[in-house]
Amino acid sequence: MILHTERIEPRTGFRLYVKFNNGVAGEIDLSNELWGEMFEPLKEPSLFATARQDDVIGTVVWANGADFAPEHLLDLLNRQERHAA
Repeated sequence: MILHTERIEPRTGFRLYVKFNNGVAGEIDLSNELWGEMFEPLKEPSLFATARQDDVIGTVVWANGADFAPEHLLDLLNRQERHAA
């Protein structure tokens, strides 16, 4: 099975609620991931809030064209949940 996201909800504090096609779901803090040419502009809350599910590529996309691979998002979610435990 190829991993992809099924649902994206932008939240405050540079967080995303993400549901994956493998049944895993949760909130991911992206505040430490917003660096570099494509992601730095997402530090603007109004641009971050444009996050949406792109069913063609199967992951989150923003109005400026930025996206994260679903594998990266799942890895972040797993690491953040382990760290919080």
